[in-house]
Amino acid sequence: MTIPATSCQISKKHVLLSEILAVTSVMRKNSRWASGAHTLTARDSALARDLGLRRSTPTTDIQKNGRLSQEADLMGGFQQLKRTIWDVDDIEALPLPGLIGPFFALIRSPLSNGPITSAALSALHSFFVCNLISETSLSLEPALIELSSTVSHCKFEASDSSGDEVVLLKIMTVIHDCIVTSSVGAFLGDVEICEMLETVLTTACQMRLSEILRRSAESTMISIVRTIFRRLHALNPTAEEARLLNEEEPQHGEISVSVSTNATDAGDSSLQASEAVTSSTQQNAVSLEDPEHSAAPEVEAVSHALLPPRPYGLPALLELLRVLVNILDPNDQVHTDSTRLTALGILNAAVETSGAVMGDYPSLSALILDPGCKYLFQLARSDNSSVLQAALRTITTVFQTMRKHLKLQQELYLAFSIDRLAAPPQLKPISSKKNNPTSPRPGTPATGTPILGPVDTELELDKGSPVPSRPPVQPARGDTRDLMLETLSQICRHPSSMVDLYVNYDCDINCENLFERLIEFLTKGVYPWQYSSASDAQQVHSQYICLDLLLAFVNDMTARAEGRSEPWPSDFILPDSLMQDKSRKKLVLTGAARFNSKPKIGVAFLEENKLIYSDLSPEVSRTRSLAIFLKSCTRLDKRLLGDYISKPDNLELLKEFLGLFDFKDKPIADAMREMLETFRLPGESQQIARITETFASIYFASGPAEVKTEDAVYVLAYSVIMLNTDLHNPQIRKRMTIEDYQRNLRGVNGGTNFSPEYLQSIYDSIRKREIVMPEEHTGQLGFEYAWKELLTRSRQSGPFLMRNSALFDLDMFKTIWKPLISAIAYAFISFDDDYVIQRAISGFRQCATLAGHFHLPDVFDFVVVSLSQATSLLSESLPTQVPNYPVVEVEGQSVTVSSLSVKFGTNFKGQLAAVVLFNIVNGNGNALREGWTQIFEMFQNLFMHSLLPTRMLQMEDFLGGVTMIPLRGGQHSRPAPRGDGGLLSALSSYLMTPYGAGSENLVPEATDTEVESTMCTIDCITSCRLDELYAQTIQLDSEALVAAIRALEALAHERTITKWKQESDELSATFNTSSAGDGTFTLPYDPASVFLLETMVSITCQTSRYIEDLWPILFEHLSALLSASTHYSVLLIERAVVALLRLCLILAQKKILRDQVYVSLDLIAGLPPIVANSVAEQIVAGVTLILQNRDIVSSQTEWNLVFAALRSTTSHPEAARSTFDLVLSFVTDGQSQWVTPDNFTGLITILDEFANSAGQSIAVPQRGRRVPSQPPPNTPPIERGRRAIDILYDMKRFIAPFAESASLEPGKVWHQYCLPLAVSLGKQSTSPSRLVRHTAINQLQRLLLGPRFVYDENDHGQVEEIFNSVIFPLVDELLKPQVQQFDPQGISETRLRASALLCKAFMHFEVRENRAKLDIRILWIEILDLLDRLINTGKTEQLYEAVSESLKNVVLVMNAANILVPPSQEDQRDEHQRTLWTATQARLERFLPGFLTEVIPTPQLQLPPSTPVPSSTSAVPVTTPSTT
Repeated sequence: MTIPATSCQISKKHVLLSEILAVTSVMRKNSRWASGAHTLTARDSALARDLGLRRSTPTTDIQKNGRLSQEADLMGGFQQLKRTIWDVDDIEALPLPGLIGPFFALIRSPLSNGPITSAALSALHSFFVCNLISETSLSLEPALIELSSTVSHCKFEASDSSGDEVVLLKIMTVIHDCIVTSSVGAFLGDVEICEMLETVLTTACQMRLSEILRRSAESTMISIVRTIFRRLHALNPTAEEARLLNEEEPQHGEISVSVSTNATDAGDSSLQASEAVTSSTQQNAVSLEDPEHSAAPEVEAVSHALLPPRPYGLPALLELLRVLVNILDPNDQVHTDSTRLTALGILNAAVETSGAVMGDYPSLSALILDPGCKYLFQLARSDNSSVLQAALRTITTVFQTMRKHLKLQQELYLAFSIDRLAAPPQLKPISSKKNNPTSPRPGTPATGTPILGPVDTELELDKGSPVPSRPPVQPARGDTRDLMLETLSQICRHPSSMVDLYVNYDCDINCENLFERLIEFLTKGVYPWQYSSASDAQQVHSQYICLDLLLAFVNDMTARAEGRSEPWPSDFILPDSLMQDKSRKKLVLTGAARFNSKPKIGVAFLEENKLIYSDLSPEVSRTRSLAIFLKSCTRLDKRLLGDYISKPDNLELLKEFLGLFDFKDKPIADAMREMLETFRLPGESQQIARITETFASIYFASGPAEVKTEDAVYVLAYSVIMLNTDLHNPQIRKRMTIEDYQRNLRGVNGGTNFSPEYLQSIYDSIRKREIVMPEEHTGQLGFEYAWKELLTRSRQSGPFLMRNSALFDLDMFKTIWKPLISAIAYAFISFDDDYVIQRAISGFRQCATLAGHFHLPDVFDFVVVSLSQATSLLSESLPTQVPNYPVVEVEGQSVTVSSLSVKFGTNFKGQLAAVVLFNIVNGNGNALREGWTQIFEMFQNLFMHSLLPTRMLQMEDFLGGVTMIPLRGGQHSRPAPRGDGGLLSALSSYLMTPYGAGSENLVPEATDTEVESTMCTIDCITSCRLDELYAQTIQLDSEALVAAIRALEALAHERTITKWKQESDELSATFNTSSAGDGTFTLPYDPASVFLLETMVSITCQTSRYIEDLWPILFEHLSALLSASTHYSVLLIERAVVALLRLCLILAQKKILRDQVYVSLDLIAGLPPIVANSVAEQIVAGVTLILQNRDIVSSQTEWNLVFAALRSTTSHPEAARSTFDLVLSFVTDGQSQWVTPDNFTGLITILDEFANSAGQSIAVPQRGRRVPSQPPPNTPPIERGRRAIDILYDMKRFIAPFAESASLEPGKVWHQYCLPLAVSLGKQSTSPSRLVRHTAINQLQRLLLGPRFVYDENDHGQVEEIFNSVIFPLVDELLKPQVQQFDPQGISETRLRASALLCKAFMHFEVRENRAKLDIRILWIEILDLLDRLINTGKTEQLYEAVSESLKNVVLVMNAANILVPPSQEDQRDEHQRTLWTATQARLERFLPGFLTEVIPTPQLQLPPSTPVPSSTSAVPVTTPSTT
């Protein structure tokens, strides 16, 4: 539009002459100057030159001179100028007003027309371009004053409208040249700047002008505004503010700008149009109202021109800002939305240019704070989208540049925005047609539009508590919603925005929790909202914006956590103080919520938390302390508060409450208004009376003017309430007049009347400003009330603190992490945009980083849970049986094509989630707690579908090294070859090919697509690095490791114990029986349960340093399995036993946990025989390894538990061999010998068990079948049994050393060592195995009759124990028929040997000279009974002879020992001998008649002749059989 000055390379004199020629040429085309008669006399010329052409119009000159016409004067001015400069070489030496005065005169002349004025304006433009008007020009200041007045008061005759608008356009150009392009703008004064700005602004706002002209004027105005507001950066704020205060009168003219959009009729002339632009609307500016009244202002301007103006500064900028702000008032019906739109653009440019410097000027910032923000916020509710967009842009700019001055304004706007954006979908827009008329201007907010006010969300602390009601907010929809959301995003996008919100609002007890509200809105905004009017694109766009803000917040917090934060300034409030305020705020909100629910409970809570009654002093009573809180807390329900303080019991509280008001020098209407803004009047008349009486007392005490009594105040108060209702209730048609009001109050002021002026002031106050109860603050009135409250609070609120500090991040993150991560997870799952997915992944990682940084495992868990749900690798229910999946060969690798591998391979987002999840967890396992459940659940699912790395599929064994966990129960078998190098290769097919040969024909074929999907899955699993994560578990800290093991145990418990209970209960319910719970129901093999168990144990074994923490978890699970071992598959129980023993190896290394080894062994020993037999090899292998540490066993009880566990293995062929070898190593001489007093009895027991096993291997011959009654002696069980007997006998060699080392008494030696040994051998002397039986009875005889058998000869009780506990039970058992069934052929020999043992033992222990006096009758009779039974049971000649011979020897020895003494003539026997003989004779006569007489002949006594001699005596054999 302008030519750069540097392009003008011609002399300025030439330019001036050329422009004079151009203007005069156009003038001559007009009829006024067509003739040549227009000349200038010398006197007129001199006068014009002397005055510098400073004439407003030719009329002035005519009035002065009275001779020349106006036309001649205008043309003569140019002629005289030409003459003046013709002989001047350097025209810059001439005063500038003289050079351009004729042009000014022509522009201001109403005689000129459009083309002429246009030519003159073009000349001025050329002068600026060629620097004829420059900062070096003489008399520049007067010239600029004249220029300002000229362009602001341009008048010309009308022509065509387009030509006239060209003139106006050139005026804009000249003004732009003067202020913006040229360097002379800095010399303009405030008045001149205002005049020019008013001209441009009025042109831009004049609706009658063309769109092009108005837009051009607006562009010029914005350019000028940017230029002049740039001066703020160079000015001194303090000096300018002082100048503004001190300079009451400007140097010349009046600093004022006004604008109007009033339009005239279409028939008005163009002259009127131009005047309308330049003069008719200027009510307070230097202007020329009419041509005939133009002289006086011009003279005034000329007179002031003598004083150079001070360069423009703050006054002009302040005036412009005032005008722009006033235009924005939506309640001002003078201006249209188009005008406001223009003003918004200009204001935005001014604020953008000023930046933060504007806040340094209190006068400017005060205009922005109020009413600037007030009008802007009201325009933010406009229905005109253009106005709304411009308003929101300006609001954003204002907040960006002046945020620290706008704390409460920002709170109000953000709360309003969130209310509109987050309004519930079902909320209907408020109709403005019912109660309030719509705005008379398009786009201006109606008075019924929802207010901009804060909403309480913090009261959700007490669920169900009522909160103060507030009017609903019309939800923003469509483009309006998009605009508001974008604006909100722009305001809250800078790095410290969320910190600033938290510090300034959430930590301020008087402000809303804006940070929490904003995050809550954003997190909910990520999810779809049900607006029928919203298009899909709008909804997705809204969700993206909300997500973007959330992710930006996370990114900023992560940056601060990484060190990119700012230190907290020392002049700010201390962070600890802010956090204390936050805690107190939470208590206040909770207390207010409880008060709103039930005041008594609320007051009790406030007292408990020291929110009241903590400031007690002589000046502050309990009642006053409560009143202070109730008055200051804005969260209370105003209706409930009014009801509470007006109750009869709270009269003192009411007095204290109203006593907090300062009513001094306040009119009663204002005092009532102030009081009723704090609570709502209750509905009950008595309560109103109490409030009014108390108010009257307190108000009267303040000394109000003209009120004589307290009763007068009481009546006045009531009258104010009634007058307010009468004047503003829409249902009352006839309003009370002032006369009515005065009449009603006649004589109430102490018997006199109030003055008419006093009552008039009350009446007018109520009529103009309704007293509105707090609950009724709605619409425009509500907004005004909210704004008034905001201004009141802003005086104490302090500045807006801005700092990108990390001090509050922990508390912020702890508050919002759960909805935040949920929103990110939803976005990741639901959105398809790659950029959004990438941002969501980044958000997950950053949340995990923050969780680790802040040590918040719950957050990390939630991230893992959220991502795991997105992977699709979690299964609600996994089958226990793996289907037959096809296995294909791909690049030499066996690949199982399962349902999961196919589905997951096509789920790209799930693969993304899996990779992200495991990359996050890798290296961050210590931050994980509950999330381990999802991790291992995915492992479990992958295992069931053959997708885990091989390392994670192995189970360790004591026997065969490492094997693979089989997927099918029938696959598991113990590998026969020990240490086979091909073991792993032989078993590797357990998982990868889980199908038997017989089911191959049932395997479905895999398609190429399925194979391709499976390969995608395998690649993804490889990228997840699961084996690395599995390896990292052994490096976890204690807490994380315990959590991992707990997660595994929980999953395993669910698949075993819980599942068995559920299925057994279902079975019982189905058949209406309890049989399912009696152990008959068994779960089928579940490979997942084995996998979980193996993983759990493997991790524990590799982290033995934490065994104290892990052992209780594992033992609980293992004991639950083994206690109900018959309910589960053999393989699971086997693995449980192996696990328990592996753990015992670790426990054995911890002294404080060694007792748990024996608890475990006791659990193993208690397994049912069928179960124990199936796991016997594992048990013996584990116990053998445990016993390698000889310090592990230190008591008899512990040895008993060890041997109890080992005894359960003796019936298993392989295990029994290992156990026997172990026991043999204990008793064999050498380094491995380990026989102690503690394990002596245990060894006897375990050896006895081996002998029992030998007997159990003997089958009872069945009739009709030829089965050998006895297996070969070299059969392993038989051989072990025989050797066990030999070892038992051999153990007697340890008795003497034990007794000697412990200095034991013979009795203790007998009971601890000898008797158990003899009992065991006696027991095995009845074994079904002939070899074992005979070996045992021989060894027993050797033991009892041998020299090293330790017993107390003087203790007859021990001898009796030998017979009662060993020999008698042995013989008695051999006499039983069932014993004979196992070995019918060999039992006779055994009985023979038993009889010999019986007799020999009796003779050895009882038949001695030194024992002759002992009473052995009972024992002897029992022996005879047994011998009787032996003879009669077998009825074999061999046995008969052997028993008889043994008995004969016994009797002879007894006789020789003088124990069994026959009667004689001189019977010298004592009573004992007589009795024993008699009893023996009687007992023998029952099965061996005459035997005793034959063996021990008796002297012939004189017997009666009738006594017969037994004839059967001769039949008794006397041959002594061999007993060895």
